[in-house]
Amino acid sequence: MGSGRWSTDVYTAADNYRRATGASAFAYSDSGARKAHPALDPKGVTERESRDSDEHPFSTPIAVLFDVTGSMGGVPRVLQTKLPQLLGLLTRKGYATDPHILFGAVGDATCDRVPLQIGQFESDNRMDEDLARIVLEGGGGGQMTESYELAMYFMARHTALDSFEKRGRRGYLFLIGDEMPYPKVNPREVEKFLGERTQPISTEELVVELQRTFDVYYLLPTAAGHGGNRDVLRRWRGLLGQNVLELDDLDAVCETIALTVGLGEGTIDLDAGLDDLVESGSAFSATVGKALAPLQRGGVVRRGTLPIGNAASGNERL
Repeated sequence: MGSGRWSTDVYTAADNYRRATGASAFAYSDSGARKAHPALDPKGVTERESRDSDEHPFSTPIAVLFDVTGSMGGVPRVLQTKLPQLLGLLTRKGYATDPHILFGAVGDATCDRVPLQIGQFESDNRMDEDLARIVLEGGGGGQMTESYELAMYFMARHTALDSFEKRGRRGYLFLIGDEMPYPKVNPREVEKFLGERTQPISTEELVVELQRTFDVYYLLPTAAGHGGNRDVLRRWRGLLGQNVLELDDLDAVCETIALTVGLGEGTIDLDAGLDDLVESGSAFSATVGKALAPLQRGGVVRRGTLPIGNAASGNERL
């Protein structure tokens, strides 16, 4: 997947229509849906694919999975309203070549109806459609754990990335939440929600497997229910090291993702990225700079040089 071109005009037209008619940007969830939309249901899915194409010959996979329980339910609404800024920074400034973006949602498999929703890697306005299909269930178990390990299991074993298979370049996976993963993947939950059998696997082992194909980041909004919690931070830092980022303002999430990708690709340094935010009119340069301070380092792409060639990116520059 990952064909077609993002258009701000199409996004704006849809947004204007919703405003004029009073329609919700999350109509599926707001209609009372209590099961995953068929397009986002992970059960029986073999792979979510980020594939090169004539339009996008050097794809960059970027997956954003967010906790939709409790106080975190506002994350998708922020992402939906700021998609143009995210795509604009990625493409206009050349932070990433041919970005393919996948959205998904995480809940609690021990008690929620819809603990995992996974869209497709998209390069056009279908990513906005995937966001609109997400069920904002709320829920959660109240024990400071959610099923991030189930989401990571899917991403480790049910994604296919041309960037990795052809060029040895990992994709980017952002987990946004305020709680900890469970200690291991539960085979019964995998069978119930993904429709397959597996053996128990510790979350530590799973992260090592996942990091073969993705650079994994955890974003913790400090204003969320468990923002700043030392146990949550300690657990994630034990799994991901410096790739645990604290974010003072949730409204800065898109800018943070864009600059993290730029740093990972080695296309910007932090100072240049923050200057870009100021130039674009973003009010979040200080917030983003604080969040990304742990990543002030060189690019994280470790293998090979991307052969850019002369082909134009398929993404419309905003």
